[in-house]
Amino acid sequence: MKSVAVKSRLGTRGRPEESRAAILQAAVGEFSREGVAGARTDAIARSARVNKALLYYYFKDKEALYGAVLDQVFGGLTKAIQHTLAQDLRPREKLLAYVGAHFDYIASHPQYPSIVQGEMMRAGRGRSVQFERITRQYFQPVFSRVGALLEQGMTSGEFRAVDPAHFIPSMIAVIVFYFSSAPVFRLLSGADPMSPERIAERREAVLDFISAALFRQRHQKSQGGRK
Repeated sequence: MKSVAVKSRLGTRGRPEESRAAILQAAVGEFSREGVAGARTDAIARSARVNKALLYYYFKDKEALYGAVLDQVFGGLTKAIQHTLAQDLRPREKLLAYVGAHFDYIASHPQYPSIVQGEMMRAGRGRSVQFERITRQYFQPVFSRVGALLEQGMTSGEFRAVDPAHFIPSMIAVIVFYFSSAPVFRLLSGADPMSPERIAERREAVLDFISAALFRQRHQKSQGGRK
């Protein structure tokens, strides 16, 4: 008698990687739209096409699922940025590569700004049990490497004198604000700010703005350091 192979379907424990990935993808959308308080696990399970029992098999509660969403969102960005910062480039080229990688990640992950804003607001109210962990695990390593890059560029004379503690958050704001405020820009311009054409224009504008704010003109003689 021939044995018949049984193909497990999504939504069962027979396909754990696919089921977990589907739950996470659905959770990113739900948390970005509704926040932690408003997100519903039944809506996440329904969107992922799994039952709630399976959701709780992989994630013990909603907070654990939210923590996994933060890991996916921030982990993906950190991986892209760290890969860029590890390249053997001059400070000027590496800084532009970092800005481009940061911008491209957010452009391809439109839920990112909502997740970040929601977590920042939650932390500000003292309600986040995840914030210290993600700060140590994701924010701090990137902040340190970008800060070191700025110091290197100032020492070589490629960058003008700036305070990394202020320049880094300003630079990130220039990268991120456009996406978090896309609904406003849609009303102001009457055009889709998330269209490929507008995204390409914005990317070029961000690179130009940060270059003008940081880079010394190539024809200027370097004085070295922060003079």
